[in-house]
Amino acid sequence: MAKPGLDGHDRGARIIARAYRDAGFEVVYSGLHQTPEEIVQAAIQEDVDMIGLSSLAGAHMYLFPRVVELLKEKNANDIVVCGGGIFPEEDIPQLKKAGIKEIFTPGTPLTEVVKWVEEHVEPRSS
Repeated sequence: MAKPGLDGHDRGARIIARAYRDAGFEVVYSGLHQTPEEIVQAAIQEDVDMIGLSSLAGAHMYLFPRVVELLKEKNANDIVVCGGGIFPEEDIPQLKKAGIKEIFTPGTPLTEVVKWVEEHVEPRSS
């Protein structure tokens, strides 16, 4: 889980991280104010299967696709990227086109978020 950009609200990200942990996933939370470069570096170092991005600050149309671009540059585009936050509905198809595999908006049941990961994220081969 990562909070890119200047967004200082991480309650939702912490709730999602806890739901993943409770479902048996290993979770690394990188904290607030991360750059896309820091997020990708940490993901590669930790050998993660998925990056969950959270943003409420309005910079999602730059930050989320930038993470995907950097993963491609580092030959780590097998890491699944999903996101959550408050965005205009019309941004969601563009984010998916940019490589974000799923977007979860406020009110999405935690069971649905966990189920999506179980069904769509395969462990990467090292």
